[in-house]
Amino acid sequence: MGLLSSLPPHRRGGGWQWSFLDVVWAVFLLAVVVFLALVFTPRRGDPLSVARSGGAAAVPPCAATEVDLLPCEDPRRSSRLSREMNYYRERHCPARGEAPACLVPPPSGYRVPVPWPESLHKIWHDNMPYGKIAERKGHQGWMKHEGSYFIFPGGGTMFPDGAEQYIEKLSQYVPLKTGVLRTGLDMGCGVASFGGFLLKENIMTLSFAPRDSHKSQIQFALERGIPAFLLMLGTRRLPFPAQSFDFVHCSRCLIPFTAYNGSYLIEVDRLLRPGGYLIISGPPVRWKKQEKEWNELQVMAGALCYKLITVDGNTAIWKKPAEASCLPNQNEFGLDLCSTDDDPDEAWYFKLKKCVSKVSMVEEIAIGSIERWPDRLSKPSARASLINNGVNLFEVDSQKWVRRVSYYKKSLGVKLGTTHIRNVMDMNAFFGGFATAIVSDPVWVMNVVPARKPLTLGVIYDRGLIGVYHDWCEPFSTYPRTYDLIHADAIDSLISDPISGTSRCDLFDVMLEMDRILRPEGTAVIRGSPDVIDKAAQVAQSIRWNAQVHDSEPESGGSGTEKILVAMKTFWKLPLTSQ
Repeated sequence: MGLLSSLPPHRRGGGWQWSFLDVVWAVFLLAVVVFLALVFTPRRGDPLSVARSGGAAAVPPCAATEVDLLPCEDPRRSSRLSREMNYYRERHCPARGEAPACLVPPPSGYRVPVPWPESLHKIWHDNMPYGKIAERKGHQGWMKHEGSYFIFPGGGTMFPDGAEQYIEKLSQYVPLKTGVLRTGLDMGCGVASFGGFLLKENIMTLSFAPRDSHKSQIQFALERGIPAFLLMLGTRRLPFPAQSFDFVHCSRCLIPFTAYNGSYLIEVDRLLRPGGYLIISGPPVRWKKQEKEWNELQVMAGALCYKLITVDGNTAIWKKPAEASCLPNQNEFGLDLCSTDDDPDEAWYFKLKKCVSKVSMVEEIAIGSIERWPDRLSKPSARASLINNGVNLFEVDSQKWVRRVSYYKKSLGVKLGTTHIRNVMDMNAFFGGFATAIVSDPVWVMNVVPARKPLTLGVIYDRGLIGVYHDWCEPFSTYPRTYDLIHADAIDSLISDPISGTSRCDLFDVMLEMDRILRPEGTAVIRGSPDVIDKAAQVAQSIRWNAQVHDSEPESGGSGTEKILVAMKTFWKLPLTSQ
């Protein structure tokens, strides 16, 4: 009895008597067990979890309201951001895991796009049934709604009589038809008729505009088969290398070039090749009530030693000097050269500078010194020599892709060279060898250089090709359904850290983004190690692609070191049915 009586009251007798503290501890331990079970037990009913882990569960479709999903240009997010220097209209991506993990459906009535070159002049209305531009700009010749089509007469606000007549006018002062100029940047491009009609002059113009109230200017341009990109000049450098464009064009783009201490004109100067041309039509050139802005533009261009070629009506044309910058000089804007720490090619989330970048090899890559088109395509430029063993790598890369593209066409059935493929993206472009190998096909190529890899994009522009910097752990700045073929060489390198080799994001998310921007019945070609391609094939099944895995070319080492996945995006509609 003595021992029993020494125990606490709740432990006397033959049974356990629970105290309040015991109950609290028991509930806590049970909650921990349940939490751990939920975290570490595979959720068989969650298709996304299964797909991410390499299973073949089907990824669900997005809601019908998301047919034009733009993860990094979402107005719901942008509306909460600062309007200073149009910061809110630049790209602002959702945090990892916050973007919708679903398949973007086509709009009701969508059909395979009109093929090139017919698409330059007309597209299916139901592929993007937005009539604001046709209603508001029809009298300026932008576009019109006729029956089942949108028709593009080729006009613009500053050239309502058509881009062809406007190009003829500019050709009096700018050598647009001689092979001297090849790459152009059209800022605030509308539906990109200017760039579209320059294609027949063998000029590759990259047109850009932000997401806008008129709805889908860039989407219309890409549907037409014209090189275009969703972009806003705000607080950051544009994602292009220095000295990349042979001319920069603005037709009523409404960019205040001399505002913010001239930051925007300084950015144009960074992008413009020595000896290149700056063309501005519309405000502020001889524009009523903008006399101050027009005077400031002339003075600032003079401070950069640009030569004013002509002022023809409301169009002004300058020529950038072909030699090194004339700065520092006495100028009322206080313009000066940047320090040697500034790399003018750095342009991925890089803030605008208020100083003029120093650039190397100015005279070697100036207009007149660099080879004319098409000779510049096959000869390594002076910039290639800045890269370790660059000239040799250039030659090897060019020859490699000639062999590989031949294999794609003859052995893998990729429909390059046919009307099925017009808009092409190379997700890992290096020197642009893939684009060079298909230059004779009726295509254009968006060459993407990953921002964490060597900055080779300047060499690509020297070849007369176009492209952008990008990080594939983020969505790309384009509308859904805008590319016919997406090519990804060494896809695992796009998501891994180049130093540590650890993954920064998932293959699943990258392929889901490829699906968003690929047109129905479009083609994806993915290269990688056998284990990576095996996982890619499983993801392809989960996102409704018809995929086949092939051995690589014999010259690439055969089946032991690399595999190639060739897939077609199936044409499905809501509710989930195949076309």
